[in-house]
Amino acid sequence: MNGKPVILVVDDDKNTRDGLERALQRHYKVRVAESAEAALQILGKESNVDVMLSDLRMPGVDGLELLRRVHAQHPCTVCILLTAYGSVETAVEAMKQGAYDFLTKPINLDRLDMLIARAIKSRDLEQKIESLENQLNEKYGLDNIIGESPAMKQVFEVIQQTAPTQASVLIQGPSGTGKELVAKAIHRLSTRSKGPFVAVQCAALSASLLESELFGHEKGAFTGAESLRKGRFEMADRGTLFLDEVSEIDPSVQVKLLRVLEERIFERVGGQNSIEVDIRVITATNRDLREYVAEGNFREDLFFRLNVVDIILPSLKARDGDIPLLVDRFLKEFSEKNAKSFDGISADAVSMLQAYSWPGNVRELRNTVEKMVVLGRGERLTIRDVPANIREASSGYAPGNRAMVLGGGSLADTEERKIMAVLNKNRGNKTRAALELGISRRTLHRKLREYAVRESTPLQSSEESL
Repeated sequence: MNGKPVILVVDDDKNTRDGLERALQRHYKVRVAESAEAALQILGKESNVDVMLSDLRMPGVDGLELLRRVHAQHPCTVCILLTAYGSVETAVEAMKQGAYDFLTKPINLDRLDMLIARAIKSRDLEQKIESLENQLNEKYGLDNIIGESPAMKQVFEVIQQTAPTQASVLIQGPSGTGKELVAKAIHRLSTRSKGPFVAVQCAALSASLLESELFGHEKGAFTGAESLRKGRFEMADRGTLFLDEVSEIDPSVQVKLLRVLEERIFERVGGQNSIEVDIRVITATNRDLREYVAEGNFREDLFFRLNVVDIILPSLKARDGDIPLLVDRFLKEFSEKNAKSFDGISADAVSMLQAYSWPGNVRELRNTVEKMVVLGRGERLTIRDVPANIREASSGYAPGNRAMVLGGGSLADTEERKIMAVLNKNRGNKTRAALELGISRRTLHRKLREYAVRESTPLQSSEESL
């Protein structure tokens, strides 16, 4: 805070106004008003009033009504009410209307000084917390997931509908599409947002290590267990547990995971005492988990527990119209991070980036833009700043003609060839093909109808049972 805090004294009694002004002016900048109307005029002109001290009973607009208006119009101003007619009922009503505290006349100046200092400190702390929450929302909230393509709009809609609920969510999509980012957005938009978000990378741990990581262990439970250790379920209590690559969980751990999801109770490894937790579980995988179930690699009952709501993230190539938006966001992010300044990026460079297949999806694009920012030398990023591997992969590129980049023909023709190639690659399995393409089965069926492809069209294998 710069300079002295500003205090606004509102009282229709001149002696009270003058007395409080003299008492407070040593430590504060003091403004005085003889009525609620005058106080509102001052607040309209000065946006930096820290604390308002207002008499409760005044002619015209009284202190409670003034409190309501200030609370609505100037939420950063802390309000303390003063009255010679103090009562518990009045104090309770004042608190309900947003008053920080309530003092009766004659005013104890030492108590008033302490109360003002405490109110300002509390207000500053709330503002810091709000600022941190805004930063978290900016980093992990829905606004950080960029996209205007139909596929992404559908993802946004499901996130917004799902987040306020307690439903388990299964996020499926190719690696690098931002599955953890979606999980964090769901958490930040949920009623559990003030609780912990705990992530576990299941594929990185063996069955025994994953069991200990999830459920914790007691001292002496196994060789090397020298002390009690809480597991991720306990850490996530009253928050969200995110299990990434859930398809890789060993069958022995799947059984225990199913029990926790059903009962919200578990025991640490080597322990006897049951531990109850209040958590929401969000899972993610880059596999077709339904097919994994059909192959016997994943428990069907666990799959249905996890797949209450499913979100399918499209590959970046399936939403290449979003690439300019993503490039713009990453360019700003890494320019600021690396203290560099660029006058944007050329349209030809963006078109070349759109022509690339992006097997690593958004993660690969983000790393690419970071590299371009770090190594870029001109005032503006251009084609020469695009990494060599991408330039070589886009060797058919011609400025302003994306059909040449994609190997000739129209974009619709290219799309059809790609969809049919992926469908044949997956032996006619539309679920797997849709997952690889990053689109829903409904969209895939619609595309096939557009290409006049019927269910009887010969493929390398018949369609899976629905």
